[in-house]
Amino acid sequence: MNPLKKLCYLMTAMILSVAFVSCSDNDDDVIIEQITPSQMLSSTPWETTGAKDKNGQAVDLNNPSVNGFVGFAYFKADGNFVIYGLNDVLRSRGTWSVDPQGKTRTITALNPDGTSIFSRVVDILVLNKNEFTYRIYTNPSDPSVYYDIIHTRTPHAEPANGQLTLASTPWETTGAKDSSGNPVPLADANVANYVGYSYFKANGTFTIYGLNNVLRSQGTWSVSPDGKKRTITALDSNGNVIFTRTVDILTLNPSEFTYRITPDAGNPSVYYDIIHTKVDHKEP
Repeated sequence: MNPLKKLCYLMTAMILSVAFVSCSDNDDDVIIEQITPSQMLSSTPWETTGAKDKNGQAVDLNNPSVNGFVGFAYFKADGNFVIYGLNDVLRSRGTWSVDPQGKTRTITALNPDGTSIFSRVVDILVLNKNEFTYRIYTNPSDPSVYYDIIHTRTPHAEPANGQLTLASTPWETTGAKDSSGNPVPLADANVANYVGYSYFKANGTFTIYGLNNVLRSQGTWSVSPDGKKRTITALDSNGNVIFTRTVDILTLNPSEFTYRITPDAGNPSVYYDIIHTKVDHKEP
């Protein structure tokens, strides 16, 4: 091979080598964004789809040992969580966090007035884009007894019927109107029994106190799936039903809750609208 041809081959090899190195340098510039454990948990709703005991045996989700941990869970990026039963009834709400290594998850369940109901820390066994599994110990004095609660990624939308809104704050009765739209004094006999501070808790119980902080009623509550009606069942100290009342919801947003009462079902033209406003008032 003559010297000129050798030089041409050498130049070609050098050019290809530079091109290869350049491509390699560009590849090094590609940054793969790492998702944190907290971001992973908040990236999707989760549905409880299984449970296992310490022996790895499947446990029915209706089993009392695990049923309290079953539902649709929404861990929101702002640090708040909400859990609904598989029937879309609100079960719990509050704040959450995951340690930086993704080994534990903590939730703090909250009352409407912001006070803590409980805090729970669980060990995370699996946390990826499709599965979230944690371990619960049901006997504090015996760590050999535990259950693994398995959640699967789900497209299930969070219920939008107002349950969470009603349970997220105390409410104070601040006004009332008659069927003509005229203001009614809160001391008026037609509305006085509906006046007070109300606490609708995420576990389905409620308490109502008078504006003098004296307990007026307690029991259970629910909101219809379409968000149009609220039902309360008042219970005595022994759990016996005192009354059940269903009212039409007119307004339910983060700052106002207004419902309509019709004293005589046979005369629906006579009604009163009871207006409640969000308030920062601790439950007595």
